[in-house]
Amino acid sequence: MKNVILGIVGVVAVGALVFLGAAAMQPSALHVERSVLIAATPADVFPYANDFEQWQRWNPWRDMDPSQKETFSENKVGVGAWYTWEGNDEVGKGRMTIRESVQDQKVVEDLHFIEPFESKPVVTFTLAAEGDKTKVTWGFDNEQDFKGKAFGMVMDMDAMLGADFQRGLDKLKPLAETTAMERVEAERVAAEAAANTAASLAVAAEGGAPAAGETAGAVK
Repeated sequence: MKNVILGIVGVVAVGALVFLGAAAMQPSALHVERSVLIAATPADVFPYANDFEQWQRWNPWRDMDPSQKETFSENKVGVGAWYTWEGNDEVGKGRMTIRESVQDQKVVEDLHFIEPFESKPVVTFTLAAEGDKTKVTWGFDNEQDFKGKAFGMVMDMDAMLGADFQRGLDKLKPLAETTAMERVEAERVAAEAAANTAASLAVAAEGGAPAAGETAGAVK
């Protein structure tokens, strides 16, 4: 019986050593990214990444704990803006700070996870025009310590985080496309008004003042 127990202990010890050795050999750098193509210009999309108030509208983790505590910097837009959250076990506790903002091109954020585990990855939102659409890429980069490598041995971080990123991007898409449609309509109305004004001025310049009804029709 003693030999059996010693054998089991030996097998477990060898398995643990193999696991620890394999974990130590895992890559230190973790990169995860997901993308979506949006029918909008980079200018339409940019505020959703550069403004923490807008970010909350497509934050994929907000629905996991609607009652989580959130705090924002006085200025919620651009470099230096920050946002903190504290919630249940699913969302944990952390802070995001915008470190770099390139108009209509990219936003880079320092992300500090505090709970349930601590890490300090970098998040990058990149916007690239593709024809009349914009490709939005959500990137995540982190330097892993041994604990992170070991965790990655039992959990597929790309699949886990990637699913969250895709869910967020899928929420962003209709928001930005609605913004684009509203902009196009506003531009159409403005162009029509400008054309009507120009036509009225041209008539007046020719010395033939239009009738009241014609003027009203033009303005309308």
